[in-house]
Amino acid sequence: MAPNDFTGQVALVTGGGSGIGRATCLQLARDGARVVVTDFNVKTASETLSLMPNPEKHLALQMDVTQQSAVQSVITTARDKYGEPPSLLVNAAGILITDPSVDKTGTDVINVNLKGIFLVTQAFTEELLRGNEGAQEGKGVIVNIASIVGKIGHPDFRYYAASKGGVITYSKSCAAEMARKGIRVNCVLPGLVDTAMTKPLSEELRQSIVDKTPLRRSGKPEEIAEVIVFLLSRRSSFMVGACVEVTGGEGM
Repeated sequence: MAPNDFTGQVALVTGGGSGIGRATCLQLARDGARVVVTDFNVKTASETLSLMPNPEKHLALQMDVTQQSAVQSVITTARDKYGEPPSLLVNAAGILITDPSVDKTGTDVINVNLKGIFLVTQAFTEELLRGNEGAQEGKGVIVNIASIVGKIGHPDFRYYAASKGGVITYSKSCAAEMARKGIRVNCVLPGLVDTAMTKPLSEELRQSIVDKTPLRRSGKPEEIAEVIVFLLSRRSSFMVGACVEVTGGEGM
């Protein structure tokens, strides 16, 4: 039996083409949701779709989270396909740029990691609440993916840490507002996780992080995804504005 039941619900996942986003899509599909897999790279989104049970029930779409028109187009397409807007949202899209010469001002990192969450959350909530803004618990759930470095900082990830710190405070602020409208908002703070995004890290840097982690290892995307789907489920119905650390103990 599936640990969660999302039967009949539509879930939108950004960054669903790889890593934590992909693992979340697979677990949501496992638990009965109809999943809209979105990614800047539509090929990887389609690859995620192919791994899901009953792929014809789901949808893979290209989306640039930094472009409001692109975000709105995805929301509209999902509503048209399923006859209702998504009621579950996972903001997993993110980038990590470790070479300061590539993004000297941090603009790209901030745009994807923080502005992207603003735009997707706004479009999601507006569509979900359209014509139905009365107080009603259980209308929808949002889970934002931050990072433990957004809480503790890191000398090698200044812009990334700043963007993820913004995700944490945005999640709490959004949670306070949206709870009154029937939408729960929480966030997850992963530690070092084995994904395509962290693969370019030097072995020395990776080992330094592992050495500070009590479990003495990095995490797997599936371990983060299990916490995400818990926060999306009715089992976490009294959790609002929580920022859950899934780090193996890093940053305690």
